[in-house]
Amino acid sequence: MTRTHTTVFVLVAIVALVLGLTVNKVLSSKGQGDPAVLLDAGIVLLPQNRSLPALSLVDQDGKEVVVDQLKGDWTLLFFGYTFCPDICPATLAQLRQLQSQLPEETRARLNVVMVSVDPHRDTPEQLSKYLNYFDAGFKGLTGEEATLQKFANSVSIPYIPADTSKENYTVDHSGNLVIIGPDGTQRGFIRAPINNAKLAAQLPDLVSGS
Repeated sequence: MTRTHTTVFVLVAIVALVLGLTVNKVLSSKGQGDPAVLLDAGIVLLPQNRSLPALSLVDQDGKEVVVDQLKGDWTLLFFGYTFCPDICPATLAQLRQLQSQLPEETRARLNVVMVSVDPHRDTPEQLSKYLNYFDAGFKGLTGEEATLQKFANSVSIPYIPADTSKENYTVDHSGNLVIIGPDGTQRGFIRAPINNAKLAAQLPDLVSGS
């Protein structure tokens, strides 16, 4: 087993542990819908809201964004990259479709943000071009590799930085989504693969809450 494979397994185990530890507490939570139904839809809520670190990134328009200031609306964070051959375009296409299945008031309060795990190639211009392809109002964030890794680790979505010396390299990353509440704290995860029908039934009640 290579060092990279070992690292991947360790990271996957950590994420699984974090998600697993929340299940019992989530099952006893109140006021955010039926916990069992939420879990069936892939929505895993944290037992306590988690603050985001004060890290500076850049959006697809070249504007600075401090991640602990993602407030006002609900946000779904997806960690991916524009040269991804499979997971990223499929997930973003599903999220675009999901938007069409949500009530207008829910769509108005729910943002989708792709955080790059490939800053070597994902410039703001590249992010803008890529996200515009989906024509869904998606936003993007990129920045320094170290900052992006700190952000990913802080929300328990670690990834393996790529060897950028290789031609047409790929990046090992998760397909899970991070749920950020309107107060700017992490509320939980949506586990991959996402199920649009079930999410469309559960997200309106979640978003209408505080």
